[in-house]
Amino acid sequence: MEGIADMGGTPGWGAVHPPRHDEPVFDEPWQGRAFALAILSGRVACGGANTDAFRHALERLDRAAYLDDGYFGRWLNGGELMLTDSAILAPGAIDARARNLRGEHVAEPPIPEPAVPDYTPTAEGSLRSVDTAPAFTVGRRVRARSMSVPGHTRLPGYVRGHTGIVEAVRPASVLPDTNAHFQGENPQHVYSVRFASRELWGADAEPFALTVELFESYLETTP
Repeated sequence: MEGIADMGGTPGWGAVHPPRHDEPVFDEPWQGRAFALAILSGRVACGGANTDAFRHALERLDRAAYLDDGYFGRWLNGGELMLTDSAILAPGAIDARARNLRGEHVAEPPIPEPAVPDYTPTAEGSLRSVDTAPAFTVGRRVRARSMSVPGHTRLPGYVRGHTGIVEAVRPASVLPDTNAHFQGENPQHVYSVRFASRELWGADAEPFALTVELFESYLETTP
């Protein structure tokens, strides 16, 4: 889907700064707790680990929930959204509880009847086997499909409609577009596709090559 999460490649965000070599995993203790709570929330809300559903929750957050609360705040907000999606929590329950813990006296919404998806992965992780041969080979010129996706996808907006070269054929994997919505794993071949920066961002872009991992259904042949 086109949303705040698909900011990659958009102008106006300044230079990318790599992390320091001595950068800690968590700058503050609350970040580690937030990380753990987000993972636990996703498992409870889905009936099992579904990274694609969690990513879809993140991309549905509004601007404040996605940007203003920082990286680990975003994870907490995504976990809360998943819990409300599955009716583990009622909307507004966490805000009401937090206000009461601060000494306010507000009514907390009643606990709803859970509606956890009927979800069971066919195997651990995301790698799967498929019976068909890869549609594209190394060195093949391909184009990322120019398509608008209403739900979750791992096809970045900035590569859609652009042409690159297949660098490698990767193991088949669960398709995020359907798995995020509990519509089946639909495993596909995955390709490492190299794009020239000026193909993506025009003649004034700094020259470099960008490699993106793309599922087979995201690609089409070029003349």
